[in-house]
Amino acid sequence: MRGGIQSVSRGQDEAAAALGLNPKQKMNLVILPQAMRVIIPPLTNQYLNLTKNSSLAVAVGYPDVVSIANTTINQSGRAVECIAIIMLVYLTTSLSTSAFMNWYNQRGRIQER
Repeated sequence: MRGGIQSVSRGQDEAAAALGLNPKQKMNLVILPQAMRVIIPPLTNQYLNLTKNSSLAVAVGYPDVVSIANTTINQSGRAVECIAIIMLVYLTTSLSTSAFMNWYNQRGRIQER
């Protein structure tokens, strides 16, 4: 966030001040709309990394999150199917996060025009 805000040139801040905008208005109306173009792609990567790292945490130390799959594996012996379902959940989460962030990024670009 800070890097995206700092990427907006100082002249934009000065121009907003010259228009008589208060600091909150400058941030909301001038700086943040321009900074969002820089912020969205790395933010998407951070969200996807969070999702992927949480899957690693489940594999290492949080069996209660996948306890239903563990119970099914122990009772039926169908490990491949249970692991595939868990993988599909994480794939769906990652794809939906990516799709939402792409939609948000495109919406922001359309509003700029």
